[in-house]
Amino acid sequence: MDYKTLLKTGLLASTLMASLPALAETTLGISLQLPLKHHLGQNLVDFKKEVEEKSAGDIKIKIYPSAQLFKDSEVHQAVSSGAIEMGVMSLSQLAGTIPAVDVFYVPFMFPSQDKVEAATRPDSAVRKLLDEAILETGTRPLWWQAYGGVALLSKKKPVQHPEDMEGMKVRVFGKTLGEFVKAVGGAPTSMAGSEQFLAYQRGTVDAGMTGVSAVGPRKLHQVMDYLTLTNHADIEFLTIINEKTWASLSAENQKVISDAARKVEVQLRNKIKKIESDAIADAEKNMEVIHLDANDIAEWRKATTSVKQSYLDNSGPLGAKVIQAAENL
Repeated sequence: MDYKTLLKTGLLASTLMASLPALAETTLGISLQLPLKHHLGQNLVDFKKEVEEKSAGDIKIKIYPSAQLFKDSEVHQAVSSGAIEMGVMSLSQLAGTIPAVDVFYVPFMFPSQDKVEAATRPDSAVRKLLDEAILETGTRPLWWQAYGGVALLSKKKPVQHPEDMEGMKVRVFGKTLGEFVKAVGGAPTSMAGSEQFLAYQRGTVDAGMTGVSAVGPRKLHQVMDYLTLTNHADIEFLTIINEKTWASLSAENQKVISDAARKVEVQLRNKIKKIESDAIADAEKNMEVIHLDANDIAEWRKATTSVKQSYLDNSGPLGAKVIQAAENL
């Protein structure tokens, strides 16, 4: 083939390539504080598979687990600034900006999984109010991730009644949970989940709050003797996306992501009961698990009634609307 033929062939190929639509692959990074084996990590893996399959490879999802890039407290700023496209964060991390998110830590506001499910559905008034407030911060909530209920851990003595916590130093992870501890005569100490083990081992605190599902993975049974199933609060995580990134996606790809988000949200919400029951069963092999009866719960409710008013004072008009929506469920 001579030079002219090669030139013509090359020009023809170039013309054909130019006439074809560009293949614009989009990569979205997601920051995760937990390891991929954790149920929140597996939830992201399911999301990744769904998005990449339904977008026919047009969207690629890159997960950065175990806080490789950002800690929980840094995720919202990282996503809102565009430092990363997406991130998983605990809802409570927004309490400084949107105090109303702490509604899930108001004692016994959501005493059952059924009520938690009702409150966290996308069409619930509670969820809509909070999602709209979060959107105003430059990040869009894609889906909420069930983490489970809050329990109490203690070492030297069991905690069954409110007066059992009097004088105790207690690990918490939010202002409203701290108010719960103060209401029963304890001293709250705010501490990251990853710091619990050493704090319990060293006796820095006497007791602590944590998600039931975290006891096994964090090996807390090695340093604490008692687990009290108060279920006085609910822990929620959510996956957010930078709003400008979202706006840059085609309507078709937005739908792919939204559909995948809703699918994996429902999957995890349906699994959380078994995850927690398995976690309790595992804990019972290594520590004493205290199940509270109706009278015990009534005592705790009565002792912590002041916390609701503290929440309302701190969260303003939005908090009042969220509480009303929760009570209407």
